[in-house]
Amino acid sequence: MLVLFETPAGFALFKVLDEGKLSKVEDLWKEFATSESARQVVKLKAFSKFENTTDALSAATLLIDGKPSKGLRKFLRAHCDGETLAVADSKLGNAIKEKLKIDCLHNNAVMELMRGLRNQLTELISGLAVQDLAPMSLGLSHSLSRYKLKFSPDKVDTMIIQAIGLLDDLDKELNTYAMRVREWYGWHFPELGKIIQDNIQYAKAVKLMGSRVNAANLDFSEILSEEVETELKVSAEISMGTEVSDLDLANIRDLCDQVLALSEYRAQLYDYLRSRMNTIAPNLTALVGELVGARLIAHGGSLLNLAKQPGSTVQILGAEKALFRALKTKHATPKYGLIFHASLIGQAAPRFKGKISRSLAAKTALAVRYDALGDSQDNSMGLENRAKLEARLRVLEGRELGRSAGSSKGKPKIEVYDKDRKQGAGALITPAKTYNPASDLVLGGTTEPSGEQEGAPSKKRKHEDVEPTSAGEAPVREGEDEEKKEKKKKKKKVEVESTKLENNDQVAVAAAEEPEKKKKKKKRKTEAQASELENQDQTDLPEADQVPDMKEKKKKKKKKKHAEAHEEPEAQTQSKKKEKKKKEKKHE
Repeated sequence: MLVLFETPAGFALFKVLDEGKLSKVEDLWKEFATSESARQVVKLKAFSKFENTTDALSAATLLIDGKPSKGLRKFLRAHCDGETLAVADSKLGNAIKEKLKIDCLHNNAVMELMRGLRNQLTELISGLAVQDLAPMSLGLSHSLSRYKLKFSPDKVDTMIIQAIGLLDDLDKELNTYAMRVREWYGWHFPELGKIIQDNIQYAKAVKLMGSRVNAANLDFSEILSEEVETELKVSAEISMGTEVSDLDLANIRDLCDQVLALSEYRAQLYDYLRSRMNTIAPNLTALVGELVGARLIAHGGSLLNLAKQPGSTVQILGAEKALFRALKTKHATPKYGLIFHASLIGQAAPRFKGKISRSLAAKTALAVRYDALGDSQDNSMGLENRAKLEARLRVLEGRELGRSAGSSKGKPKIEVYDKDRKQGAGALITPAKTYNPASDLVLGGTTEPSGEQEGAPSKKRKHEDVEPTSAGEAPVREGEDEEKKEKKKKKKKVEVESTKLENNDQVAVAAAEEPEKKKKKKKRKTEAQASELENQDQTDLPEADQVPDMKEKKKKKKKKKHAEAHEEPEAQTQSKKKEKKKKEKKHE
């Protein structure tokens, strides 16, 4: 058995002298403790040296991908006839077996053997010193890291990010240039803007026509349809636009050339972007399309950064401003961001867009991780997930149709006709009302009364059905009852009137007392103010003048007291008179 070992200097083939020691994997490291014991286990058979660093770099990069280089294939053909080959990489062993028809072996014993060879490499290979091996391995590792950085997937993503950014810029420039052409040429031929809606067709027509006078003699069949062409020629003859000089028309045609050149370059850039997306992220492209996938990658920064995001983040990627505004104002958060422009969400009804966007975001996150970290480059996973999402959308729409048809499972119910069932949701079954002849009013003499009606005497006529005991007693009792009822009615009337009068008297007394109280308060205020003024005046006057004034004040106060004393008994007498009248009425 031979062992293939890769070194920074080249490939080495070792011959295993004692294969029985490989069966004891746990004790194999003891055989490589010293160089003498290692020489008893393995022996160098052949060595293929790298010519330069580029050769070593190309061989190392191919080994990373699990592919043998040309030099390795020649080396193995020359020295491995009819022997098994132990390799460190199972993928490399499968490639060697397919191409060179050499049996390869890869197991734990081989890995332990490789570890021992790496430990005693300088002793087993003559002419390879430690001081030479260290710089060679360091230089090869540096060049290999540069190579991987140069062709890493993250660096390829930058092309997609730049391409989608340029595509958006081109769309903006095309729109501004096309609007400028329409405004500029609209002074000469304003009707053309309504006839031709497409910007590219408009620029081509203006470039071909020039002045509107030439429209009748030109053929626009390559640009426009027959109906639009006839309408253009008719409106060119009766146009209300102004005349334009040849110099102005030349500048307008140059601007049309710019618009057409930009549109052609945009088409080329779109084809480039589509090809790059199909090679780098085929599953993402199959799910959401080239443009949406490229915008997601550009917004995430790279394919690897996008692969680290969960499905909930992918769903609202691009709607961060709306999300934070909703969180700040405590409103509903957005349901979709850039993913809204995917064709699957466009196909869904408005009520199902939220559900489909959630499902599509989850599948998109899986597809991005598969593209970024997976080995295969096909889009089978993306197509499969897209088919599942389309089936889910059909199920949602079918469920809604089924509910409108009368069933929750999508099949219309076949119901037995029932005349007694009420219309509407949740209606109860009630028996139909039948005609009841017993509820009719019957006139005496016209129809014969039924037995039921005869047996049930009416409550209103009870006193008529009762037989009087004697002819003389009946009218006397009736007269007495009537007199008693009339007396009771009179008493009730008198009591109601008396209560009304009492209430009215109380209201009147309260109303009469309120203005009197107000007048008394006003009088007291005026008196207090007058007394203050008099005191101030008296301070200015001499004592001789103040004495008569004081006497007059005392006289006025006495008169007021006498007047108030006369008013109080008068009010009491009036209230007593009213009470007497009420009592008399009650007795009556």
